[in-house]
Amino acid sequence: MAEEDYGTFVDWAQMGDLAKTTGPSKVDCQDLKEFKAMARQGYWAKNHKLRAQVYQQLIKDIPCRTVTPDAEVYLDIMGKAATKKPSSHIPLPEFVNGIPVPGYCLKAEAVASAHQIINCVAGQFPDISHCPSLPAITSLLLHFSISEAQCFEHVSRMLSCNEPGKRLLDQTFLAYESSCMTFGDLASKYCTAAHKLIVATAQDVSDVYSDWQRWVLGDLPFSHVVRVFDVYLVEGYKVLYRVAIALLKLYCKHKVGVQKLPGNQQDSSKVREDIQAFIKGIASTITPEKLLEKAFSIRLFSRKEITLLQLTNEKSLKQKGITVRQTRQNVQLALNPDTFSSDIVSAKEMRDIWSWIPERFALCQPQLLFTTSTHGCSINRFYSHCEGYEPTLLLIRTTDGDVCGAFLSTDWEERKRGGNKLSFFGTGECFVFKLKPEVERYEWVVIRHPELATSVKNQPPVDTAPSDGQNSDNNSLQQPEKCAGELSPFLSARHFNLNSNNTSMFMAGNFDSIIVGGGEGNALYIDAELNHGRTGRCTTFDNPPLCAESFQVSLLEVWGFQDTMAP
Repeated sequence: MAEEDYGTFVDWAQMGDLAKTTGPSKVDCQDLKEFKAMARQGYWAKNHKLRAQVYQQLIKDIPCRTVTPDAEVYLDIMGKAATKKPSSHIPLPEFVNGIPVPGYCLKAEAVASAHQIINCVAGQFPDISHCPSLPAITSLLLHFSISEAQCFEHVSRMLSCNEPGKRLLDQTFLAYESSCMTFGDLASKYCTAAHKLIVATAQDVSDVYSDWQRWVLGDLPFSHVVRVFDVYLVEGYKVLYRVAIALLKLYCKHKVGVQKLPGNQQDSSKVREDIQAFIKGIASTITPEKLLEKAFSIRLFSRKEITLLQLTNEKSLKQKGITVRQTRQNVQLALNPDTFSSDIVSAKEMRDIWSWIPERFALCQPQLLFTTSTHGCSINRFYSHCEGYEPTLLLIRTTDGDVCGAFLSTDWEERKRGGNKLSFFGTGECFVFKLKPEVERYEWVVIRHPELATSVKNQPPVDTAPSDGQNSDNNSLQQPEKCAGELSPFLSARHFNLNSNNTSMFMAGNFDSIIVGGGEGNALYIDAELNHGRTGRCTTFDNPPLCAESFQVSLLEVWGFQDTMAP
């Protein structure tokens, strides 16, 4: 076998077509953009030896902290044990969370070698507290290594990466849990149909999404995961998100194609097992190349935006004291049907709304802040009860029986920054929705069309609107200027100025009206008496009217998010 140097641990009988060597025998490329294209196109995918050499060079080039264990350290630690036959009966460290070493076309004794390497890594990296992807990464690298010591060095370099902004492996429960929350946010926004399926079929959505990394690094067959790994080593962590979103979309298509959706929610463990079984058998559904093509056809925000979202989720977990593994309340159980009471929505309907909200609020319970049935139809009382709370949920029932509303990311007190001028504020996490007679959510238009986020920059501020705010076309409302140092158009309340005819007109209010969504109309406009309203298409959410275009309010409620982890 020509590749025997890099095939010491490989069971070639399991490799099929991957055992054949075709294509180029070397890579001669200095341009990063071209190299990315080569990775995505599978330039070295048909040559086992070349792929091993590319991996070796990519990992060698990872910036690492000064003291990083290498192959010599492994040999010194193992001593004579390195010459003995390793045993797969050696238990894996607790930080892998019970995840086994996937076979990945390895010999049986090679799986035992992976156990030995992982335990050696545990001794050299005492700060690792949670790293369920390590068994899969170790198995993949061992497949392309000439020795256990070389594999140990490669794993160590990936764990020791200290390049600013680059993320390869989660090594703490905080990082891992925030990644699961971030995946939930991404799935909710960019994989709507599949997310609806999970919400409809699983009792615990967050429990299902906690497996997202394992779908890619563990459940995918070797032929597919190795192609993902080609790109992952070049482009980093974001590739895992993309592939996992693609897998969720494929699972949804599969479920809709083979059976009707169950009428009742199932135990989440059954849904997790079903997804796992589908992904393990995905070779019959899609080729590795088509999977990557689907993953990179999904229009997500940039890596920087995803990183900022993850950091926001980490901050939320820290504030709640969740930094180590523990039993976690989830988005479904946060709503107690025995204690929840609304005159507009049922507990089930509120649970559906809760599945749309950003994941970092998953540990919160709904807290009624304002209702016209108790506090009266006064915009002053509306503001006095809602100020100081962020985010809030606005629910409206019309006299026709229609129900609609909005998730509003920012404290209503923010409106005061504009003085007497009616000005828009809020973030890209705002959305509007209707519940009756049909259920539909409408998010920030930039989520579906990311090019709008960069199409207009350095624009002059928009003119100020008349204070009465009665013009249905509120393009002239004042928009907040960008604060120095703001980075994320998705999360910040004062992000960059976008074209006011297209985006970023989320929420506005004064003593005459409450407005949600702007640009060529308003998604919601409520008068000062909280009695009459209008709804129409607006460019911020690209929504149709949420109910009758001119309506009378029967009941209006505002809900806050009560932190169940607060002392």
